Amino acid sequence: MNVYILLFSAILFEVFGTMLLPASQNFTKILPTTILLFSYAISFYFLAIVSQKLPLSIVYASWFSIAILSYFFYKQTLNWQTIAGLFLIVIGVTIVNIYKTDIY
Repeated sequence: MNVYILLFSAILFEVFGTMLLPASQNFTKILPTTILLFSYAISFYFLAIVSQKLPLSIVYASWFSIAILSYFFYKQTLNWQTIAGLFLIVIGVTIVNIYKTDIY
């Protein structure tokens, strides 16, 4: 299976699980809690596979999508500091990947 498909799937499962955290109400609601734990388990399984084939800087750079999705789904505000921080993450990961050296 293509490693980027696995990475995308891991991101989707992790984001889905994270978006269910408020619905679980501190893990007191059984169904949302079960689904989010399953989502996290699948996400970490896929991440274990992907981390063998891709640099971790690429793998974890995609996690900023949670902040963006929380803006749309939970109406959480993104102030200029948050947006600047997310932008710096993207810039940092881009620089790391441009100037990386393979140590394998």
